[in-house]
Amino acid sequence: MVIFDCDGVLVDSEPISLARLTAGLNRIGVPMDVETVRVRFAGTSMASIMAHIVRDYPVTVPDDFVATVKADTLRAFDAGLTAMPGVARAVAGLALPHCVASSSDPVRLAHTLGLTGLLPLFAGRVYSSTMVARGKPAPDLFLHAAAAMGADPRACLVVEDSVPGVQAARAAGMRVLGFTGGGHWTHDRGGADLVAAGAARVFDDFSGFAALVASA
Repeated sequence: MVIFDCDGVLVDSEPISLARLTAGLNRIGVPMDVETVRVRFAGTSMASIMAHIVRDYPVTVPDDFVATVKADTLRAFDAGLTAMPGVARAVAGLALPHCVASSSDPVRLAHTLGLTGLLPLFAGRVYSSTMVARGKPAPDLFLHAAAAMGADPRACLVVEDSVPGVQAARAAGMRVLGFTGGGHWTHDRGGADLVAAGAARVFDDFSGFAALVASA
């Protein structure tokens, strides 16, 4: 089975969502720029992000902060979210079972996959970190997806764009392809940190995806 992360892999959402999260954090007095937010929080759930903020910063987080950031992000998606180039064709051409396992919540997943036309390719096979006790980098989500799909974790290949995601897949006993084709990957197209975390290969273009899957 092939398991896809969503944000930064299927949809080019990270530049938008990281910008909106950064703006929200700045509003409540957390002095982070977008690059710091990317390094610290890309690939992790909102629950994990807020746990870090509460622990590390002496700020008062409004009760509606998470809901406000999520709503702001969805509005920004409506104005400019796109699927990764070539990903729809690559997924449609897979001969293997496939699913999504993402740190995003189900509402955001349905919104982004629906908005970009990818949802039919994964109908009924979309798994969120809200379904498990621990998000990435814990292996829980990937193991949950494998169990739900009836797949042996050792026979699963994960496509991830974040270090926590790669770590989670490796902890689940799965092989990983690192993807660096998203708009937030201007810092290191070679994906050195993904390789260091355990990715077997790194790629930035879905045009040769079938060959990558076959070789893995």
